[in-house]
Amino acid sequence: MCPSGRSLSLPSSSSSSSSASGSTVNSSFRPAFDVLDSDRDGKISGDDLRAFYAGRDAADIDDDLIGTMMTVADTNKDGFVEYDEFERVVLGGGKENGSVSSPTSFLEEMFKVMDKDEDGQLSHRDLKSFMGMAGLAVTDDDIDAMIMLAGGDRNGGVTFEGLHRILMNR
Repeated sequence: MCPSGRSLSLPSSSSSSSSASGSTVNSSFRPAFDVLDSDRDGKISGDDLRAFYAGRDAADIDDDLIGTMMTVADTNKDGFVEYDEFERVVLGGGKENGSVSSPTSFLEEMFKVMDKDEDGQLSHRDLKSFMGMAGLAVTDDDIDAMIMLAGGDRNGGVTFEGLHRILMNR
């Protein structure tokens, strides 16, 4: 449900997904997961991440960084990030192994990708573009409500701290 009280239209009719074990998992981050899962096989691979960053102005995204992202999120060490692993990282429950990457740095990378004009804020245009890329049909009022909920304003947008506060429920 959007901050405006309306439900978003997802590309699939399901609001939850089954994991390999057959259990149902929460799908609040499913659209973001689906954007990263470029081959739509239900799991994120290093190749999916490379495809996601290809064509973006992401010259600092190299194989080492992709490997680090995968290591942080791939808790079962099968070489892929399944939805439950992705959600755990986004919500702040990633590996506690002293890795250089953290859930906050993962969110920072996500923020940088969403911030197309690189001004340090997610503008109305940035959010609308990302939601469209994620397959979510949102109105301008929905975007405005998201910005306001994150403590931003229509003209300036949302800072990383505002996005972090919303995603981490703080």
